[in-house]
Amino acid sequence: MRRISTLEDIAAALDALCAADPRLAVVRGMAGEVPLRRSQPGFASLVSIIVSQQVSRASADAIFARLAGLADPLMPQLLLAADDALFRQAGLSRPKQRALLSVSQAVLDGLDLQGLCDIEAQQAIDSMTRVPGIGRWTAEVYLLSAAGHPDVFPARDVALQSAVGHALGIDPRPNEKQLAAIAESWRPHRGVASRLFWAYYKEIKGREGAPPSKTQ
Repeated sequence: MRRISTLEDIAAALDALCAADPRLAVVRGMAGEVPLRRSQPGFASLVSIIVSQQVSRASADAIFARLAGLADPLMPQLLLAADDALFRQAGLSRPKQRALLSVSQAVLDGLDLQGLCDIEAQQAIDSMTRVPGIGRWTAEVYLLSAAGHPDVFPARDVALQSAVGHALGIDPRPNEKQLAAIAESWRPHRGVASRLFWAYYKEIKGREGAPPSKTQ
């Protein structure tokens, strides 16, 4: 399985996608640059994704920056030892605090965030979603950004639903089940299809809709 590691990988997959589905050529032309959206595997990457759940990208970036400043270095041991005040000062809700503590404990108990990047996607998703606080969307986004997995499409993502609905003239926008069915035709390049539609979303909305990553 070839990982998405370079902008050349993105370009090659976009060529293949547009050849297989000519509708995407228009999307590609409107989307402009399609970023790599990769981050280093590990605890900080997963924490940033959990922080970004159900909030705007700008809010997620601000909250994560505060959390990383308060818990420096950002490690599971430090979060488990922290009191409630740290999480409140960072701007985290109680459910996200519980999720971060659950994930912190899971990592100390042996959840191998690096190793998850080296196995088949569904196996990795199954392992991650057994941890309270990690849903399918979180696991899929982690595999896209930290592992560069080539064929993951987080159909629960609202920005992707909005972008695909707008691009393909689907009103109301497709729900998770409908979007997953649409994305089936984009195998084995659904990871780059995700990136394409996040870039398209940014163009049509004027703001970033993709989850945070250390863009390369």
